[in-house]
Amino acid sequence: MIDCLGQRCPLPVIAVARRITQVPVGAVVRVLADDPAAAVDLPAWCRLRGHEFVAATTVHTAPAYDVRRRH
Repeated sequence: MIDCLGQRCPLPVIAVARRITQVPVGAVVRVLADDPAAAVDLPAWCRLRGHEFVAATTVHTAPAYDVRRRH
């Protein structure tokens, strides 16, 4: 899990881009991010980079985004 609470765009996207290379293909990385832009930026980043945006959820009242590594 990556805690990006309180961080503004583009920091959550940068954080997931760095972490995704450290997990096996098929693994899911969860990003906690309360910047409203993350809801748009993370799915867009996934489309551009060929990863899967799995879901947007809430974890302990914080917005969370799940990204699956595809390659």
